[in-house]
Amino acid sequence: MENRFYTEFDTETWEARRPLTPDRSPFEIDRDRILYSAAFRRLQAKTQVFQAGEYDFYRTRLTHSLEVAHIGRSICGHLLRLGEPLAPDFFIDPDLVEAACLAHDIGHPPYGHAGERALHELMRPHGGFEGNAQTLRILTDLMFGGAPIRRGMRPTRALIDAVMKYKRPYDPAQAPNNHFLYPEQTAQLEFVAPAGPDGPASIECQIMDWADDTAYSLMDIVDGCAAGFIRSDAVERWAANHSPDPTASAALDYLLQALHDDAVERRFARRIGDLIHACSLSPRQGASPATHRHAFDLVVEPAARARAKIYSRLAVDLVFRAPQLQQLEFKGARILRDLFGAFAEQYLQERSPAVRLLPPQTETLLIAQEPQSARARVLCDHIAGMTDGFAVRTHRRLFDPAFGSIADIT
Repeated sequence: MENRFYTEFDTETWEARRPLTPDRSPFEIDRDRILYSAAFRRLQAKTQVFQAGEYDFYRTRLTHSLEVAHIGRSICGHLLRLGEPLAPDFFIDPDLVEAACLAHDIGHPPYGHAGERALHELMRPHGGFEGNAQTLRILTDLMFGGAPIRRGMRPTRALIDAVMKYKRPYDPAQAPNNHFLYPEQTAQLEFVAPAGPDGPASIECQIMDWADDTAYSLMDIVDGCAAGFIRSDAVERWAANHSPDPTASAALDYLLQALHDDAVERRFARRIGDLIHACSLSPRQGASPATHRHAFDLVVEPAARARAKIYSRLAVDLVFRAPQLQQLEFKGARILRDLFGAFAEQYLQERSPAVRLLPPQTETLLIAQEPQSARARVLCDHIAGMTDGFAVRTHRRLFDPAFGSIADIT
């Protein structure tokens, strides 16, 4: 049965694809290309909350993305079961939402948000660095092929729009300037958002964003409890210092009871269903006639948003701001700054580096770029694509006299 929710406008791709096979939709192809990509696999070795590889139990960017994808699909099913305005032949495509959820973190660098902040500071003169903008760059420009010939996965317009949380190009004069597109991504913006940077988020983007909020607000708590950062006494002290409202107090009481019963993971898995079923659709006035994707807003019950918000704040204060994690973030950011500085010294000022530090194909691609900001962007791509472990090994090869051999240079 044809799905009237989408038109050829939605399924048009960034660069032409080969003709479709009859058993796969454009959005299934989007999802499959992400799922089988190296950029997606690298998420298994990138930090979510705790450093990747330190213990097997805790979530990585990969397992987090898989959870977000499942939640996103479940939201689509829930909205369809609610009925009007959706129907069996008029529904939000779960494959498209799953693709956006799987892709939403592939642009994030090593060491989580600390790595993102470090690269942004280093790239301020060259257009900045932003995780969502980097995701878009991977999808449209980098995903397949290797340097010096690189290309994206030729995503559909609907997928690009679904991952484009922020539609305003980088402006170094604005402060703070944390969420943006790169200056060179104006063509992608024009492709998906004729209304410009002030255009609304698509319904698929809204679902992806809430699925992400649901996953990290709940599962960061689970990991924080398992690691011993979130304990009953710490939660009680935090509550005493923050005077939570009745909804927040009930959410904290739920956590305290789960801790008392040693049932945090089971109880918080149940909470995922609550946040899925808190969703509904509201028609949006003045939507574009070209697509139904901008015709609706995702409505989340205020109490559900409040619960997610209080758990996120608790995780930030008790886990992310703990000295143990702050020290690791400090070290990770320092590693990325050292790598960028060493590479920039050789490649950004001179067209013929005195010392060759990059893989030959990456070096060839970088040297061919003009102006300097384009070379800096390729250098940033190289560092952002590293896993946590690869960044450490590269840093040790460059700065630790006792580490490395000719056999491990890549």
